[in-house]
Amino acid sequence: MNFYALIPAAGGGSRMGGSIEKQYMPLNAVPMIAHAMMVLAREPRITKLFVVLSPTDKRWNNYAWQGWEERIEVLRCGGATRAETVLNGLDAMSRICAADDWVLVHDAARPCLPDEMLVKLLDEVADDPVGGLLAVPVADTLKRAAAESASGTRSEATVPRAGLWQAQTPQMFRHGTLTEALRAAGSDMTDEASAIEQLGLQPRLVESDSRNLKVTYPQDLELAGLILGKLNE
Repeated sequence: MNFYALIPAAGGGSRMGGSIEKQYMPLNAVPMIAHAMMVLAREPRITKLFVVLSPTDKRWNNYAWQGWEERIEVLRCGGATRAETVLNGLDAMSRICAADDWVLVHDAARPCLPDEMLVKLLDEVADDPVGGLLAVPVADTLKRAAAESASGTRSEATVPRAGLWQAQTPQMFRHGTLTEALRAAGSDMTDEASAIEQLGLQPRLVESDSRNLKVTYPQDLELAGLILGKLNE
């Protein structure tokens, strides 16, 4: 049994704006994706890290990735959606990855994954029959918005937060099971656990914390920089 990691990085990050794809935006002097790659690449149990790019990606070769050659393989087979990109990557990995091997799918835009959270996920899920993911119990009061009106967006109801968790990555599943799940689920899945759930399986929730944030909006970059500074002290 081996552990592999996969970073889908074929998107553009439209909500961030800017002139370059989100994964290449500079964060503490290096591309954002480099931070996501580093924490996975330095974990000794992970045999190889696959980065799935768009076939038309022209930025990857603009950066110096020396020293990564033995740990990272680039796959230029990204699709139109995250689910397509991950599935294409899994198909390409199948030449070396067995059905029972673990695959950890991690967002390129989660640059602040603490090493101890990655270790916790590996430790708790390695013997699980289904797999699992990092997640955080929802602490805030949740509101459901009513239909848009001329008076703006309004709250329609409060959603009970008991039992609700916010999904993060990495999400860790067997190569064969995840491939089957994504192939059956279609291209609109926003995370791997959703596809696994549609098979009737229940992924394990491994408690994480808010440091492992996803950079989605421009203001998130500043916060990610501060978190990385603390993690690297």
